[in-house]
Amino acid sequence: MRRRPGSCHTGDQAQSGDLINMDPVSPLSFYNTSIRLTYEALSCTLTLCIHVIKPRVPMQKVLTIPNSLSLSRLVFLPLLYFFLWREQFLLFFASFSVLGSTDFLDGYLARKWNQVSRVGKALDTVADMFFYISIAYFIHYLHPQAIVWNRFFLMAAFGAYALSFLIPIILFKRPYTLHTRILRSNAVMVYFMMLFSFLINPTALLSIVLIVFVIGFIEEIFIFLRFGAVDQDTSSYFVLSLERKLEHWFIDRPVFGRMNAKRK
Repeated sequence: MRRRPGSCHTGDQAQSGDLINMDPVSPLSFYNTSIRLTYEALSCTLTLCIHVIKPRVPMQKVLTIPNSLSLSRLVFLPLLYFFLWREQFLLFFASFSVLGSTDFLDGYLARKWNQVSRVGKALDTVADMFFYISIAYFIHYLHPQAIVWNRFFLMAAFGAYALSFLIPIILFKRPYTLHTRILRSNAVMVYFMMLFSFLINPTALLSIVLIVFVIGFIEEIFIFLRFGAVDQDTSSYFVLSLERKLEHWFIDRPVFGRMNAKRK
């Protein structure tokens, strides 16, 4: 059974020593784990960015504020593990609140300052992947019964995510993810679910989140299969289908044909 703040009562010196020795995380092991996780995250990020930067992009255009916010979710992610393993829940809550908010700020600032780029989208994709997988671990650590109860939903969500990640690699020869309306809305739900997990049992919320994730990833797969490599900020399958139908309808109109004839 995991200890929680306030669960350890003072006793004699031997008992206190036993409790200290039972601490599952030492500073050295945390340091090694943090370095390993950070190195792996940054390696994946840089590897992915190499495939999208053509041929050279000035460093000042890469290290923009939105991109730095995305990168911060990777660099400081080991801190969340440290605070959780040390059961410093107040620091974990505060750090998660700040890091989780960067997932919304980076995209908002990139659009506002006209700094949307393929590099930024790649950074955001990799940061999200590590961050949301970590959230699954955090929920398991704090509420293992929620993961056990939702294990089938969890397997379905990760299976759908794996397919949505592999299919564009097969079709387009590169990683490719979409920020559809369903997935973006569900990201907000995940963020608040993690925060509320300190107040309530998140089992029911986790079920809803996982089901919505499955729907979102399946929609993403259908978009890839039918429409190919679309814009990563495509809102939904239905909106994209409607746009294509209107585009074909407009092009097929006689008026449009006469307009093209006059231009020629």
